[in-house]
Amino acid sequence: MPKQTKESRKIARISLIIMGIGFLSTLPFQGSLWVDLIQGGFEAGLVGGLADWFAVTALFRHPLGLRIPHTALLPNNRQRMTHALVSTLKNDWLSKESIHEKVKHIHFTDKLIVMLEKEIQTERFRKNLIVFIKKMIGSLDAEKMTPFVKKQIESALTNIELSKFIPLVSSHLLSEQVDKKALDYGLKKAEIWLSKGSTIQQLGTISMNVLNKIEVDGFLQFALKSVQNLMTEEKMGKLVRNLLLSGVNSLKHEHEPNRQALLLYIQKEITGLNDNQELIDGIEKWKTSLIATWEPDQAITESLQKVQHSVLQLIEEDTFTDTYFMPMMNHLVEIVKENSPKIDNWIQEQITVLVENNHSKIGDLVQENLDKLDNETLIDMMENKIGKDLQWIRVNGAVCGFIIGLFLTGIQILF
Repeated sequence: MPKQTKESRKIARISLIIMGIGFLSTLPFQGSLWVDLIQGGFEAGLVGGLADWFAVTALFRHPLGLRIPHTALLPNNRQRMTHALVSTLKNDWLSKESIHEKVKHIHFTDKLIVMLEKEIQTERFRKNLIVFIKKMIGSLDAEKMTPFVKKQIESALTNIELSKFIPLVSSHLLSEQVDKKALDYGLKKAEIWLSKGSTIQQLGTISMNVLNKIEVDGFLQFALKSVQNLMTEEKMGKLVRNLLLSGVNSLKHEHEPNRQALLLYIQKEITGLNDNQELIDGIEKWKTSLIATWEPDQAITESLQKVQHSVLQLIEEDTFTDTYFMPMMNHLVEIVKENSPKIDNWIQEQITVLVENNHSKIGDLVQENLDKLDNETLIDMMENKIGKDLQWIRVNGAVCGFIIGLFLTGIQILF
């Protein structure tokens, strides 16, 4: 029992004892005016003190253990009182409307901003938050994240519209002069091949085979046979090679008409990619087939692990706090400030929904906690909370009774 309650009980008990002793001590000296007057005061004080003791005790238990009617009011009416308390709590003190009205006037972001601006300046907060960030990043499992990342990549590749992508490719190819670069590259490779010694033999063999397969009549047949008899494979190969080299060298010159015509043809073909539906369909099939057979899991996992390791290394650097962490936190505070009305509205809406869905549980929780207490514990708890004031009722009853007794006895003596 709290010390204050014990002290008030002691005072109440002493006041009652004083009234009793005073009344008993004046009995042998009756007949004197002042003694009768004081005796009347002590008698009334004793009656008042006993009456208030009975009233206070009757609230919590049966006085002296006697089952007097209308005593032990709290235990006998426990259920009705707890229901009244729960009803008052739910419908009056903590009603939905009162909670909603209170929440509307709370500016959550103002409190959050003040807290953030104060805390981010402390070394302890920075260290703890950085440790938390490191633990959070370090706890990420790259293998578990791989299927998600793979799914996002596949979704992105699948949703690429080639009909919009190919025009960009063709435009880029023309702007980068890929037509000229491709032609020059082909001419360079052709020149290298024609310069090889084995090329003469290959060209001679191919040319002679072609001549042997040509079927003509009359003078042309005689001329063809004459050429075949005069030319060997080596001579034929050198002749063809020289012709081809001459053509390659002429195509290298910027203002060569044949080169300009060939470049114009390549440019038209590149531009025509935009309308080449067969090409687009073919690339689409190739893309679908590639995605279906693609197994990037290991590569994705390794990439995620590298990124995770790199981020942790970055956090370990001394410059991380000033270069990245503090600007990020300051930016976060600015975002909260800029969107404070929206954030407050969102928080208020969530609390409103929470209250709407769980308001009945407030009373249920109070009722449940009250039901867990037996009568003795509940009475002892209430006496501890309001016992001090109740005990002073007893003191006041004795003192007031004494004063009233003096007054009434004085009137009786007068008459």
